[in-house]
Amino acid sequence: MAATMYLQNLLQYCARNCLFVEGKACHAQIIRAGLGVDTLTSNMLINMYCKCSLLHPARQVFDKMPERSLVSWNTMIGAYTQNGRADDALSLFVGMRREESPLSEFTVSSVLCACAAKSAIFECRQLHAFAVKKGIESNVYVGTALIDVYSKCNFMGEASWVFESLEEKSDVTWSSMVAGYVRNELYEEALRLYHRGQAVGLEQNQFTLSSVFSACAGLGALTEGNQVNATLFKSGFGASVFVASSLVDMYAKCGAIKEAYTVFSDQDSKNVVSWNAMISGFSRHGRCLEAMILFEKMQQTGLYPNEVTYLSVLSACGHMGLVKEGQKYFDLMVREHNISQSVLHYSCLVDIFGRAGYIHDAYDVIKTMPFEATASMWGSLLASCRNFKNLELAEIAAKHLFELEPTNAGNHVLLSNIYAANKNWEKVAKSRQLLKDSEAVKDRGKSWIEIKGKVHSFMVGEREHPQITEIYLQLDKLMEEMEKLGYKVEMAHDHHDVDDSNKEMLLRHHSEKLAFTFGVISQPPGAPIRIMKNLRICGDCHNFMRFASIITKREIIVRDLNRFHHFSNGCCSCGDFW
Repeated sequence: MAATMYLQNLLQYCARNCLFVEGKACHAQIIRAGLGVDTLTSNMLINMYCKCSLLHPARQVFDKMPERSLVSWNTMIGAYTQNGRADDALSLFVGMRREESPLSEFTVSSVLCACAAKSAIFECRQLHAFAVKKGIESNVYVGTALIDVYSKCNFMGEASWVFESLEEKSDVTWSSMVAGYVRNELYEEALRLYHRGQAVGLEQNQFTLSSVFSACAGLGALTEGNQVNATLFKSGFGASVFVASSLVDMYAKCGAIKEAYTVFSDQDSKNVVSWNAMISGFSRHGRCLEAMILFEKMQQTGLYPNEVTYLSVLSACGHMGLVKEGQKYFDLMVREHNISQSVLHYSCLVDIFGRAGYIHDAYDVIKTMPFEATASMWGSLLASCRNFKNLELAEIAAKHLFELEPTNAGNHVLLSNIYAANKNWEKVAKSRQLLKDSEAVKDRGKSWIEIKGKVHSFMVGEREHPQITEIYLQLDKLMEEMEKLGYKVEMAHDHHDVDDSNKEMLLRHHSEKLAFTFGVISQPPGAPIRIMKNLRICGDCHNFMRFASIITKREIIVRDLNRFHHFSNGCCSCGDFW
């Protein structure tokens, strides 16, 4: 009896400290002592091997057990889930049900976590129904696991229903729901839920705070982000590398790159994620030199770049037209750090060549790379063909895009514009007719601006905003002043099939112009204006912002689909290269 207790205590010690060599030696002693058939000892063996991530010997012990208690099944299923072997966890659960073994809330929650890992919505629904049948769906662990799997499968309606039906909610439950909203780009819902949690005294954790910063980043809600940042000192999570990296990312995506760098510099401890967040921020803001310097400093600290780091640096080179530097980093990945280039890295290389006018080199990359070209690659090539009026490759790129994205009207419009630039009016008419006959839909331009903690959205020709009359009057005044300085609406940037007078009116009322004008009305004189846009800023609006920065004596920061533009004293940080 004493020997058995000694060996069991030794197994627990090995499990706690992940001592698998000593654990195996202990296993040998157990076999020699004839204790291999003891259920309690076997469970301890399984636990020890699982804690050491040795799942094969754990499963061997499990399979040899003459009798398996609930702990045996739960430990083995939980280990498979935690080690990313979702299929094995689901298969074992099926075997458990086949043997009609009893189960617990932990069993169901573990299997649901496995479903979340592989986005297995069918299995999730079955388990949900099973939990309801057994009366355990209201258990906080089961409910939290259901929320997680539904949100990862993009079923936020079901996730919300489960959340609201739970009488008991842990901080992990709240965190999972907020993260689910963020994952599905429902940023406003995420912030509303966060405020609900605060109202009921929710204990914050680093995962909730990180998700909230991501929501603020998605909305460009800088004021909200600043307010949440202030709570870090009270919560004690300010020193968390995980939270600090999210904060850096939030500031960068809200256009506050100086604040992002301040947070980054103040971090006592930095990991690869921290460096990536800052390098990515510099890249988005067109600060290529700073991104490259940080890339070198990162390695001087003993950390090595990963595939995400290289994506940011390559993107920075593309934004600034640095072809040689881009090629250098692309080759450096394999040569120096043994990182295999993914389709995303090849996409960056296509963009680097195309933006700089090396369109045939971009096309050669697409033809020779070891991947199937993505819509993003063909779209980048098509945009480059528009900039450099290459009709031959434009038609090739458009053909592939029509196959890959049959419902994206933007590709048809882009090709039509290239035909128009080449004065091929017959093909312009054909492409427009093809667009009308297709089911393609063009994304509507949308811009938004945060004023006093509230996000205001605008569409082209906006009529719903409560201050829209005042906005249009102020915009007309701004236009008059700008025209005196030489600004003129560039109608080539409007692609609607209407006459010139209507084109000019549509351009005058683009969403980013309306958002900017509302900012002028609402913000104190001289305060910077930050605008977010869901599409690429057009050439006319880009020109408008340059003149507007002179007239209003403000810094104007515009985040479009691809990058940030900082306008000041009539100049843009992109150097008119975007």
